[in-house]
Amino acid sequence: MAKVLTTHVGSLPRTQEVVDYIFARERKEAYDADAFDAAMTEAVSETVKKQVDAGIDIVSDGETSKISYATYVKDRYTGFDGDSPRNAPADLKQFPSFLKRLADDGGTPKYARPMCVGEVKSKGQGELEKDIANLKAAMSTHGAERGFMNAASPGVISLFLQNDYYKTREAYLAALADAMKAEYETIVASGLDLQLDCPDLALSRHMLFNDLSDDEFIKIAQSHVEALNHALADVPAEKVRIHICWGNYEGPHVCDIPMSKMFDTLMSAKARYVLFETSNPRHGHEWTVFRDRKNEIPSGKVLVPGVVDTTTNFVEHPELVAQRIERFTDIVGAERVIAGSDCGFGTFAGFGAVDPEIAYAKLEALVEGAKLTS
Repeated sequence: MAKVLTTHVGSLPRTQEVVDYIFARERKEAYDADAFDAAMTEAVSETVKKQVDAGIDIVSDGETSKISYATYVKDRYTGFDGDSPRNAPADLKQFPSFLKRLADDGGTPKYARPMCVGEVKSKGQGELEKDIANLKAAMSTHGAERGFMNAASPGVISLFLQNDYYKTREAYLAALADAMKAEYETIVASGLDLQLDCPDLALSRHMLFNDLSDDEFIKIAQSHVEALNHALADVPAEKVRIHICWGNYEGPHVCDIPMSKMFDTLMSAKARYVLFETSNPRHGHEWTVFRDRKNEIPSGKVLVPGVVDTTTNFVEHPELVAQRIERFTDIVGAERVIAGSDCGFGTFAGFGAVDPEIAYAKLEALVEGAKLTS
């Protein structure tokens, strides 16, 4: 069998120094901007080195400089202020004692989620260009040949930074797509792959659209993909990765919409690489959706199943990882499978269920499992 490449979803644990700087900026406290930039450069270099040491083929900057994968846009685009309402996922509401335990234990991250209160426009690509430069320099230093950078999709921005300015949800999505277009194109022009994080295609079903039927929600999700595809009009699909997610948290997940219902929407995105959860106990069975609908997977798509979980500190045995990979290589062939993680290991700065050292142990297990399949 051909070698199965390895990657992950993007975010990785940040050092305490990085977290302190990010939250100083978040709280609008005084900080040394040059020292901030130097800390990010150093941290990205170390993060890339750890990925290379683990054997990961396609690396990222770990989203080091970002407060989170979605709300970072508030710092780079105009139109955001105040605070959005917090809405716990529906599954956690069904188990209020568990939700209270999470809150009491500090298990729910606290960070600003402003509303959209004005026209969304880019403040320029300066912060992004720093991220790109840091990642490319680290790749050069540590010998990584291929890298990707995450960016928020219009749909996930609309989930976390809710609209209080545009007349309709559709108008807000269109404005976000127009605003984000240059960010996407800048990442690809740099030579990196672009990853769009799209938990709005699954998580938002039980977080924001509980009042709708599944069919009604699918129409909303499809409109999100259409907005995303519009923003990607001038980006080649072979440079794009898309990640669908039901929420990167340990919880019951009994309200998750099935992959079988989101399959068509996911496949319609203008992205060659499709990243999705298949390791956690709620979605581990859904590899059968891809088996049973093999003929509906477009020939250009590459599947990137999560073969390690990102919500527990169990380190998967490489043989289990290999078994998970082989389910998909048996469907589309090894050349159309890349081994990945269910979600990120550092979704929010300073918050992560998995110990940083264990996160990299999981990546090593991912690599060892991929070797077994090869």
